Amino acid sequence: MFGMGLTEILLIAIVAVLFLGPDKLPSTMIEIAKFFRSVKGTVNSAKATIEDEIRLSGIKESVMDYKAELANASSELTRMTDLTQIETEVKAIGNDLTLETPVSAPAAPKEPEAVTFAPKTKEEA
Repeated sequence: MFGMGLTEILLIAIVAVLFLGPDKLPSTMIEIAKFFRSVKGTVNSAKATIEDEIRLSGIKESVMDYKAELANASSELTRMTDLTQIETEVKAIGNDLTLETPVSAPAAPKEPEAVTFAPKTKEEA
């Protein structure tokens, strides 16, 4: 305990009995135990607080990443649904179509072949 051996603890106990006397020693030991218990509680509380802060900083980083992703998605959605931009693009496409030479109408199909189910002659095969 605290890097002390049995002989050091025994020496401290003998000195405490000599200075405090047998009457005050039990109450003093109780007070010392309460003090160490409160110090231990304070250290554990500080340790838990630090661990919570570390965990919260990780959560904050995750939240900031999600916030950035949402902002990017929102700006992209706004850009994609911007009606004025879409209108200008449609007008540009319309202008391109009117500037091109008109496409001639497709040629009329040839006269359809007559389909018969007559057996083929040797010449046709």
